[in-house]
Amino acid sequence: RLEMRSFGVKVSMIEPGYFKTAITNTESLENNFLSIWEKLPEETKATYGENYLKAFLVTLKKMLKKCNSDLTLVTGCMEHALTSRFPRTRYSAGWDAKLLYIPLSYLPSALTDII
Repeated sequence: RLEMRSFGVKVSMIEPGYFKTAITNTESLENNFLSIWEKLPEETKATYGENYLKAFLVTLKKMLKKCNSDLTLVTGCMEHALTSRFPRTRYSAGWDAKLLYIPLSYLPSALTDII
């Protein structure tokens, strides 16, 4: 963003929360992870363990249930960034982005890594 400023280009960052899209399709994601798991060497599978995979898939399903289906929150940010005379530097779309990402952006990286 700052590197582009010297060229007269204003960059706005859109940081969406979790939204239901083709990328977050539960079936597709689960199939992809299972496919990758099957291709892993036995040593790697043993290191992580079968419980890791099961726990990961359960967590994934819980997270995906909380995804927002209202994509207009994201497209509204995009529209404002593209058409505004003075667009903001950052746009956070969705309650989870506002609740989590904005406060985290003010913390030191070491602390956000722990969180």
